[in-house]
Amino acid sequence: MSATAHVQIALDAPGAVVPARLFGTFVEHMGRCVYEGIYEPGHPTADADGFRDDVRALVRELGATVVRYPGGNFVSGYAWEDGVGPQGDRPVRLDAAWHSTETNQVGLHEFARWAESVDLEIMEAVNLGTRGPAEAAQLLEYANHPGGTALSDRRAANGRTEPFGIRLWCLGNEMDGPWQIGHKTADEYGRIAAETARLMRFYDPGVELVAAGSSNREMPTFGAWERTVLAHTADLVDHISIHAYYEELDGDTASFLASAVHLDGYIADVAAIIDDVRAERGITREIGISVDEWNVWNQTRWNTQDKDAVFAGDWPIAPRLIEDEYTVTDAVVVGSLLISLIRNSARVSMANLARLVNVIAPIRCEPGGAAWRQTTFFPFRDAARHARGRVLPLDVAAPTTETARFGPVSDLDAVATVGDDGEVTVLLAHRGLDTALEVQLPLPGFEVREATVLAAPADGDRHAVNTAGAEHVAPRPLEVRPTASDALEVTLPPVSWAVIRLAPASPTTTTTTTD
Repeated sequence: MSATAHVQIALDAPGAVVPARLFGTFVEHMGRCVYEGIYEPGHPTADADGFRDDVRALVRELGATVVRYPGGNFVSGYAWEDGVGPQGDRPVRLDAAWHSTETNQVGLHEFARWAESVDLEIMEAVNLGTRGPAEAAQLLEYANHPGGTALSDRRAANGRTEPFGIRLWCLGNEMDGPWQIGHKTADEYGRIAAETARLMRFYDPGVELVAAGSSNREMPTFGAWERTVLAHTADLVDHISIHAYYEELDGDTASFLASAVHLDGYIADVAAIIDDVRAERGITREIGISVDEWNVWNQTRWNTQDKDAVFAGDWPIAPRLIEDEYTVTDAVVVGSLLISLIRNSARVSMANLARLVNVIAPIRCEPGGAAWRQTTFFPFRDAARHARGRVLPLDVAAPTTETARFGPVSDLDAVATVGDDGEVTVLLAHRGLDTALEVQLPLPGFEVREATVLAAPADGDRHAVNTAGAEHVAPRPLEVRPTASDALEVTLPPVSWAVIRLAPASPTTTTTTTD
């Protein structure tokens, strides 16, 4: 059995341009993200700096554009000076954020070389938990000043004559959260963020700054936090952050698959607050929304089972923390969240999938062993590759499913973009659990360049995962059929993610089918 949906795309209507930074990622000194993740001296594929080439190859394939570093909760207790200079002279510290031992073998220089090797722009976070404006400005001077000062000359002595040229800076992390080292009230954080932003702009007027917004939409201070922080910083920052994680609760799969409804609302709420503050303050410059942490994450299991054991034990180096294995269902939710981010390109200036390797990540690896793609790797990769250019307005008519959290929700989530070359990319997420969906796209004059679908394997198990050496879940070809009404039609299996790439048809084109 199947149902029918129609997607009407307005090809000539104006739309926001998808920001390249929308496809960002996040590397934190947490668990096995850095050590045993991107960095493992002695691994068969390690380069001269100790970074794994097999992981590097997957990072390049993923196609991320920007990387937030070094945290996250980690940054709120971090002294950046510990990570520069000869590696053998660096101090070993206790990291209270993740109850771990930090060796500081990877710091700014090593990470910057790695980021350059995979074409990632660095989004550097500064510590506003245990430190403040002076230390942030000192890091900026060390990283970006050409030379002739104590800090820039120290950078040169440490092997980097040319500045790092980091433009994008986060002013702390999740300072609204009582779990955060140096947790502050909105007024306390707003003031220190403003002082830090002002001093950093004195040193380098060209920096882009991100103020820390709410850790999630359910925080008791949400809304009031944003208004207060922006009251202090709106004329000093370029972006304000939101963090959004989603999980399946109490077996409520329908609501989980509809997570993008929540993200759409979250973005709309913060956008409205930004507009209110700008109007009240008479600020004409734009302030973007940086969704600089988002993903699927089983937080309930972490909070009820794993967290206490981790924090009660010893202080290990690179412990295994929140290494969730992702299913087909998780991948479809990630795909739908990507659709939401792209749909909201007019307000979302950047976004970072958290995190990159091992820690709730699209890439997994084992020490001395293999690296592989999790199911969530594929929606991100395909969106980053193809969803570029202008967002096209569209209208979706599809069956709905009643959800406990959001009421009736369309079974089909969709977004479309068009590039400068006229290529149209359509991203589809079928959120229905039981029934295939026949989707019609009235797009005369286009030929199919590529069409793929990610869904359950042949046995129909939407809980299937990928493991080392066995990627059971990956995109497969999707048949695209012409209809009598000059539309294109595809059949989406239940719980699936699809990418359809279309190019203006040449005069000799006679087929619109891929198989």
